[in-house]
Amino acid sequence: MSISLIDAKASEIIDAIKTKKISALEVTEFFLKRANELNPKLNAFISIDSDCVEQAKLIDKKISMGEPVGKLAGLPIGVKDLLCVKDQITTAASKMLANFKSPYSSTVVDKLLAEDAVILGKTNLDEFAMGSSNETSYFGNVKNPWNEDYVPGGSSGGSAAAVAARMCPVAIGTDTGGSIRQPANFCGIVGLKPTYGRVSRYGVIAFASSLDQVGPMASYVEDCALVLEVISGSDEMDSSSVEQPVAEYSKANLGSKKLNIALPKQYFSEALSAEVREKLQLAIESLKEDGHKFNEVDLPLTEYAISTYYLIACSEASSNLARYDGVRYGHRTNEVSNLESLYVKSRSEAFGPEVKRRLMLGTYALSSGYYDAYFEKACKLRAKLQKEFLKVFETNDLILSPVTTDTAFKIGERVSDPLQMYLNDILTISTNLAGLPAMSVPIGFSGNKMPIGAQLIAKAFGESEMLSFAELLQSKKIHKGEQPNVF
Repeated sequence: MSISLIDAKASEIIDAIKTKKISALEVTEFFLKRANELNPKLNAFISIDSDCVEQAKLIDKKISMGEPVGKLAGLPIGVKDLLCVKDQITTAASKMLANFKSPYSSTVVDKLLAEDAVILGKTNLDEFAMGSSNETSYFGNVKNPWNEDYVPGGSSGGSAAAVAARMCPVAIGTDTGGSIRQPANFCGIVGLKPTYGRVSRYGVIAFASSLDQVGPMASYVEDCALVLEVISGSDEMDSSSVEQPVAEYSKANLGSKKLNIALPKQYFSEALSAEVREKLQLAIESLKEDGHKFNEVDLPLTEYAISTYYLIACSEASSNLARYDGVRYGHRTNEVSNLESLYVKSRSEAFGPEVKRRLMLGTYALSSGYYDAYFEKACKLRAKLQKEFLKVFETNDLILSPVTTDTAFKIGERVSDPLQMYLNDILTISTNLAGLPAMSVPIGFSGNKMPIGAQLIAKAFGESEMLSFAELLQSKKIHKGEQPNVF
């Protein structure tokens, strides 16, 4: 084997496959073996597809016959089990869909396969993507590869843990309020939430339709750029996708351009831990040496973001999950005396406590007499928050901030305190409300060797500039050669 698959970049793996230095089958078997060995320990995958070796064999056959292959030729990818894959079980980590076999694939999965990626399996998540720690999954919680006593973050915790443990070089996650960036931060990898409408949501089991977005997670910024390039673009199956050309993100380069970077003072509050603040300051000072300028800015509506987000997200979830009633979709109870008891028992048996909590909150906010007082006001505040970001971007190219106020917390530490869990997303949800692209980039470690990341936020469809700057930021990492405990 002429390449170290443990730490190779996606582009290096793909090039090695295309030039026959290694076969797609060898690469797939390596990651398949590693995934099967580590999954009992980390629970990062809900299902691992051993038949993926057949995909790899077809790619090798195309290469041997001199046929053209795709941009992701032979690259094994984990897919969050919120995205449908044809003829495979898609569970959303819920008992409600534990036996649902999808008759079609999501647009994102189709685009990955069209570029000859290999789908290694379906990664674990918080049930219906509702959670910040990956502790609400019907299939059990995921463990952080850096320390198995700690959460990997959520809801895309399985994707983050799988990449960090090198069970796969790249994974796909979804981000409704920070569900890509927060677990990427907790697991020491790169995670990117694109601009709303940049990537199709077709075939993604909906949580909150005006907030959900699909994005890549990887060890390296350039790997995220390459995958984003593949999965982006308009889709006639998703009316919220935007008709706009897709840039060559993998070739984005700042060159000698010096950027104005905004630092929102609300994101650097006293709630920020000393270690996170220190690592961010070191990164900022290093970037200043490269000529980039930093300006403190004001985003005063940040304090209302949590309440705004949970009113909108839970209201949309209440509507989206109404279809799971034991008749049309999902789990159906056996013990019923009438139609009403069928609905009640099916949903009561199949939804977990966190999903029930959010559905009740959303149904209440949408109910007669409360819609104007809650949901409508939240939508108005969302519009004002969007205007605040637009004002910041009039004089700044990017925003830099922490991803979370502290590093990963211990499993079970916050599960009994929903409010404390929700506050974990306070620095990530605003970008979902505003529909802006954002990403987490690793910049160092805490004293207890848990990863610390920085968040970058760009103007709408500003992914190219954000990725270029992120690559520079990742090169400023204070740690070198650190590896998770599972290594």
